Formats: sequence, C-alpha cells, structure tokens
Amino acid sequence: MTNHYYTENPDLPHDYEEWDFTLLGRRFHFVTDSGVFSRDTVDYGSRVMIAAFDAEELPATGGILDVGCGYGPVGLALAAAYGRPVEMIDVNHRAVDLASRNAGRNQVTNVDIHVSNIYETLHHAPYAAILSNPPIRAGKEVVHEILSGAHELLLPGGTLTIVIQKKQGAPSAKKKMTEVFGNCEIVTKDKGYYILKSVKE
Repeated sequence: MTNHYYTENPDLPHDYEEWDFTLLGRRFHFVTDSGVFSRDTVDYGSRVMIAAFDAEELPATGGILDVGCGYGPVGLALAAAYGRPVEMIDVNHRAVDLASRNAGRNQVTNVDIHVSNIYETLHHAPYAAILSNPPIRAGKEVVHEILSGAHELLLPGGTLTIVIQKKQGAPSAKKKMTEVFGNCEIVTKDKGYYILKSVKE
C-alpha cells in the first residue's frame, strides 16, 4: 500500500522524468517521479476536464481548489489561463513537492500548493470552484468524501467539477453529487470519461 500515488510518502526509489505538454494553449515543462499518478504524460481524464471547465460561469470572486493535484497539471493550467488564485492539495508529499517545483519551473505564481488529506488543511476557503480527478483506487469512500465535503466549501454559485470513468463509478458519483447539491450535469463524455458538474445554489 505504501507505494500507491494516494499514500502520503511513497517509498519507491526516485526516477525523475521530464517532458513538455500543452494545456489551454500554453506549453508546460513538467518534472515527474515514481510514486505519482500518470507520471509519463498528462492523463486523458485530466485533459478532458481542463478543456471542459468553464471559468466564465464562476462567481466574480474566489479562487479555485484542485483536490488531488498530483504533480500539478490541472491547477497550473487553470492558474496560468484564468489568473485566479489556485490552491492545490494532495496527500502525497512527493506529488506536492513536484507540483511546487513545476509551478516555479513554469513561472506560475498565483498558486498555493501544500499537503492536505482531502479537505483537512485548507487556506483559502470558500472557493469559486473545486476540481478533482479523484483517486479512484483509494476507494469509493474517499471519492465520495471529496464529493460530499465540497458543498460547504463553495461560494454561492460555485461549482464542483470532477472527471471519472463510467466503469469506475461515474453513475454512483453522479447520484452522490445530486444528493449533495440537488443537481449534477454531465458536461461531456469522451472515451468513457465523464465530466460531472454540480452548482451550489
């Protein structure tokens, strides 16, 4: 268990990789390592979520929270594209260190990146938006804790957006988000990935 990307301190030997990837029209240079999610490229689900996210519909104030930020692609792309403050959290210390380094490497300064077990330690609540590519392998209980805890952390009109594969629990997640928020929209479907969005009314 200690070597999963959703654990605090993976004890795998370091094995750094460097590569470039374009997100929202900007080319990023990422450094990744063993023990983090999707180390070889920005995973397809995250790409679909980034592309589907609509920043224009958000409340005028408030930042964005990236839950389970990994080495940083979602949070850094949104921070660079939209200029809002983005808080990026992950339980994995190695991932947080990489995300911080990638922020500096790509000169993205409007971010606050730190370790947190789901919503345990937050600095800038309430938020205009919360996004997550949740750690499916950590189990349904963890995923649903992310979904159910988001509502009270959002500003009125704020949104929760997640990406989840149909075969990995999209119908269950949609049901949970509808229970919590009273609404849940399937924003897009792409190669089995569902982008689900709820609005705090």
